[in-house]
Amino acid sequence: MTQHDTAPPPRMIAISSGKGGVGKSTVTANIACAMAQSGLRVGVVDADIYGPSIPGMLGIATQAKPQMAPNGLVTPALGHGVKVISMAMLSDDDAPAILRGPMVTKYLQMFVKQVDWGELDVLLLDLPPGTGDIQLTLAQAFPLSGAVVVSTPQDVSLKIARRGLRMMEQVKVPILGVIENMSGFTCPTCQTVTHIFHDGGGEAIAQELGVAFLGKVPLDPAVVDSGDDGMPLVLAAPDCAAAQAYRQIADTIMDLGAGTGGLVTPFAWTLADGSGKPVKAQPQGASDRLASLDEDAGALVLGWGDGREQRLSARDLRLACRCAKCRDEVTGKPLLDPVTVPLDIAITRIWSVGNYALGIAFADGHDTGIYTFVQLHAMQGAQVEDV
Repeated sequence: MTQHDTAPPPRMIAISSGKGGVGKSTVTANIACAMAQSGLRVGVVDADIYGPSIPGMLGIATQAKPQMAPNGLVTPALGHGVKVISMAMLSDDDAPAILRGPMVTKYLQMFVKQVDWGELDVLLLDLPPGTGDIQLTLAQAFPLSGAVVVSTPQDVSLKIARRGLRMMEQVKVPILGVIENMSGFTCPTCQTVTHIFHDGGGEAIAQELGVAFLGKVPLDPAVVDSGDDGMPLVLAAPDCAAAQAYRQIADTIMDLGAGTGGLVTPFAWTLADGSGKPVKAQPQGASDRLASLDEDAGALVLGWGDGREQRLSARDLRLACRCAKCRDEVTGKPLLDPVTVPLDIAITRIWSVGNYALGIAFADGHDTGIYTFVQLHAMQGAQVEDV
């Protein structure tokens, strides 16, 4: 029996930022070590394919390439008790990763699914800055437990961080909170605090957007030296203010809610034999969280977090597809002729798309549509009690 059969999946938490240069990877490395120090089993996916830096910060030599485990999976590297996989381990130090989108997606899938992580409590995903392919791929392909947004207090960084928060919200990734990095510099001689990048911006944006403020990490020159030496600050100078802030933030993240309040993902349900059918979740009041999924007489029966149950016919779902084959991407005009869709068309397979949508395959071979929970919840289906 494999680890995947016996161990529960780890919490997957994305560490993101709207722009580069805010210290996101430094925050990730220190949080990971702080969690490992507290006894948690921690892994880190360095998802910044084009600019990987986690191995260097954790003192992992990238000259030795990853090995294959007996089970056919890649063995992750180990740095200060943290398991790590990174593009830096697969290429030379000065070799750029010149990859198009599909190859980036392939590597991300490999880093999560084809690595012998063993039993983990938490898997941190160090994302590249922005709201592009990598962020969307991870949100669609994996059941993220939440996202943390790192920003500096300066206005331009906070404005871009807001976009990152909104992107995660749109794909139904719970926002665990905001970290304000490089918060202020304390003079080692007179202890005067100088706010180089302003003060309080991270806390203000968290309050404005209704998410948790996880804490401030002050500027400390030792952060640079510790990162270059491969010894994160929480280990190199555990008593300094920045290290204490990292530990407090790590504890707060792990204390926050562990679930999404919906079906456990990922799943892929083949209706013909019933394999992969998701287990019903306990409704938790969220109208846009899918709590149950069933099939009855060719129709899909959806149970929502607010207790509502909805019945949608397979044909209605097929006609509602919004993929580029079925609807004009610019005008939104339907391209699918309803006459071509049989009245008795059947659903053959259903799979999860992150925490926010379903993919549905039909008997006519069509399988490219993504049905968001918001779209499904708004469809005019029959209420189960009226059928």
